[in-house]
Amino acid sequence: QVQVVQSGGGSVQPGGSLRLSCTVSAFTSGQLGIGWFRQASGKEREGISCISRDGDGKRVFYADAVKGRFTISRDDNTAYLQMSDLKPEDTAIYYCASVLYYSGTYCRTRVDADDYDYWGQGTQVTVSS
Repeated sequence: QVQVVQSGGGSVQPGGSLRLSCTVSAFTSGQLGIGWFRQASGKEREGISCISRDGDGKRVFYADAVKGRFTISRDDNTAYLQMSDLKPEDTAIYYCASVLYYSGTYCRTRVDADDYDYWGQGTQVTVSS
């Protein structure tokens, strides 16, 4: 059984930084793509970043809302989302998701929730002065 466990998050002042972690367990084969999503109160969930497995060109994608401020990385089955220059509009519940096998379009032009099969529990990020 695949489990996706998140850690990190919390509260920070505008301009501050936080790092989220996401570990996918029970993984023995496959490509393993990992993505990050967020959902602010009263808004739809949005995909913000994704990464493929090392060795296939390492596809990385960022939504415009976070490009230049957030950095996704991974170490085997654990992915990280380093968030810098945080703004109040970044306040949301952040979710990590994983997929064992992905298509050629994965993580090319957007972060699509339909690409993912396993989801983390979510973690709150609050940016406020």
